[in-house]
Amino acid sequence: MSELASEPSAQTAVDAAPPRTRRRRAGAGLGVGAALVGLVVAAALLSFVWTPYDPVQVDPTTRIAPPSAEHWLGTDRFGRDVVSQLLVGARTTLFVGVVAVGVAAVLGTPLGVLAGMAPRGVGEFLMRVNDLLLAFPALLLAIMFGAVFGPSTLTAMIAIGIATIPSFARLARSGTLQVLSTEYVLAARAAGRPRRAIAVRHVLPNIAGLLLVQASVSFAIAVLAEAALSFLGFGTRPPTPSWGRMLQESQQLLYSTPELALWPGLAIALAVLGFNLLGDGLRDRFDPRLEDSR
Repeated sequence: MSELASEPSAQTAVDAAPPRTRRRRAGAGLGVGAALVGLVVAAALLSFVWTPYDPVQVDPTTRIAPPSAEHWLGTDRFGRDVVSQLLVGARTTLFVGVVAVGVAAVLGTPLGVLAGMAPRGVGEFLMRVNDLLLAFPALLLAIMFGAVFGPSTLTAMIAIGIATIPSFARLARSGTLQVLSTEYVLAARAAGRPRRAIAVRHVLPNIAGLLLVQASVSFAIAVLAEAALSFLGFGTRPPTPSWGRMLQESQQLLYSTPELALWPGLAIALAVLGFNLLGDGLRDRFDPRLEDSR
């Protein structure tokens, strides 16, 4: 056997780490992710009560102004304050993410639970229908919706939400099948409890942790999708600030004023990193192998 084949993989090394070390890593990642997400949420909440300037006010006399005491991160090619746009853009990003993930969770979770508790043939049929949605990525679906209904924030939210339904449905079905194989559910069935009661009392509470992790990861995907759609012109329409459209508007000045693209790009990166770290931390937090070692 070759020397390369004999070396343990990175995943094996992670799984082989002591539970206490893994808990420490999970806690660190969860803390960093929560801090980054909290920063984005704080910026969005702050934008409701205060911004340095009107984020949509055009001032030709201050076009492409450098950072200063008046404009902390400068202004764009229309003279709009960059800090004000970033703050309101955080509000737009979170709004799209909350609605998109909410649509996916509300529609995908019952579908997955129903597929897991229904007879095998019915469950397989539901999952095959669910798999058809995997052929339509969020960007493609949003472009199709934009062509039919016109580009808007609502179009982006619905498209991202529908494209994320399969992830919630598959996860909910997998968790449901695991819960249904437990002894207490078998006892509940033997006692004649109806399926709806089993789903509400036993299935949903036991898969809530998995769905929370999926929601965090899906939120990161929604942030990227909304930025991409706004960049392409199929998302949030002007004059409402959006991080993706800030990137699109700054590309013409990328060589002369690259910082105009740096700030929204950094905001998108930090938001996506925060939600991904939060999802990884929650996944490790709900890992039964770590729970058993405490």
